[in-house]
Amino acid sequence: MASVVVVGTQWGDEGKGKMVDLLTGFAHVIVRFQGGSNAGHTVVIGDDTFIFHQLPSGILHEQKRCIVGSGVVLDPVNLVEEIREVKERGYFKDDRVLLISEEAHMVMPYHKRIDVAREKKRGAHKIGTTGRGIGPAYEDKMSRMGIRLVDLVDDEIFREKLERNLEEKNFYLVNYLQDEGFSFKELYDQYRALGEQISCYMANTSLIINQAIEQGKDILFEGAQGGLLDVDHGTYPYVTSSNTVAGSACVGAGVGPVRIDRVMGITKAYTTRVGGGPFPTELDDAIGNHLREKGGEYGATTGRPRRCGWFDAVVVKHSVRMSGLTALALTKLDVLQGLEKIKICTSYTFKDKKIQEFPASLRIQNECEPVYEEISGWEENISTVKDMSDLPLNAQKYLKIIEQLVGVEIYMISLGNERSQTMMLKNPFYRTRETR
Repeated sequence: MASVVVVGTQWGDEGKGKMVDLLTGFAHVIVRFQGGSNAGHTVVIGDDTFIFHQLPSGILHEQKRCIVGSGVVLDPVNLVEEIREVKERGYFKDDRVLLISEEAHMVMPYHKRIDVAREKKRGAHKIGTTGRGIGPAYEDKMSRMGIRLVDLVDDEIFREKLERNLEEKNFYLVNYLQDEGFSFKELYDQYRALGEQISCYMANTSLIINQAIEQGKDILFEGAQGGLLDVDHGTYPYVTSSNTVAGSACVGAGVGPVRIDRVMGITKAYTTRVGGGPFPTELDDAIGNHLREKGGEYGATTGRPRRCGWFDAVVVKHSVRMSGLTALALTKLDVLQGLEKIKICTSYTFKDKKIQEFPASLRIQNECEPVYEEISGWEENISTVKDMSDLPLNAQKYLKIIEQLVGVEIYMISLGNERSQTMMLKNPFYRTRETR
């Protein structure tokens, strides 16, 4: 048995949804441990495309236990809609496969309104949030004002917390953000009804996960966003409001660190990010547009066009260190097909000084210049390749350079959106080269 954590290594959108969907076939339990509905995990099955914002990607597999941990901030309105949509499309037929931590905090409507109004007020200095209320929800959690799922099934506690919170939130919305407040009765009635709909999923998920580990089950911990969006270790303040590194799996799922066996980082064959913030290898040219259009680089949650650039080994090495990566899965290698030359960022320079590690200073992040290694590209169509030896020699060279620069072995390579367009060189659930 093994417990495997899957995290993003860049600024999110690395293709974690597809990789988690594939690895779910080897796991008994799939756990989402942080983030909220600002995450968008895309899974393609045949002609069907699914975008999951809160449900673990494993929900498409029958008889897999899917768990949402306490580290997630849950939007009950969106959750109910997501469950309805998945069920209407013929999946998630047994309610017993989904469990949600009763300790998870909720995203409330006032969190969303505050999120959007703040961004508007910041103007040119906006962070570039999704407007889903994630930051304000985590703020309330840390200031001990949050409302948890378990509160929904206790009328006295829910009423007391909602009344107290609305007094403060309405004052802030109306008097500072010049926006509208909320009616207590409207929110109270709506969320009590939501509580009745989702109470069947509430459980002590930490206990259940630990019991599964003790029973020898294989556990897959599914992260959201990417390592450079971590609130402590990312490009602050242009980050999300939770910890996205692998260590967050322990906190957000309620397991001890000795329970984790391996950590797989998901990385694109190039780099993208959505929203504001530093991006040393960004390409504002024809190649950047090529990567965006061929790679379909538009946000799964917001639809915003993603900024695109060359692969940045400094960024990925930062994630390797922060998350203790033991394996890599590389996605969208096929998007590089047809480029005459391909560049890999190996380090930065700032005021004539070479930088090997990702800097903490926002100024240096914005002003540093990437140092590139350049190799020739390839013309061959690789979307149907099944074996590493069948890849063009330049593609193989590209992969080897990445492994050498970041110091982690590539276990999986994605060559397209379909499940079948993936090479599994090694399986993180096994200690040998066995893949099934």
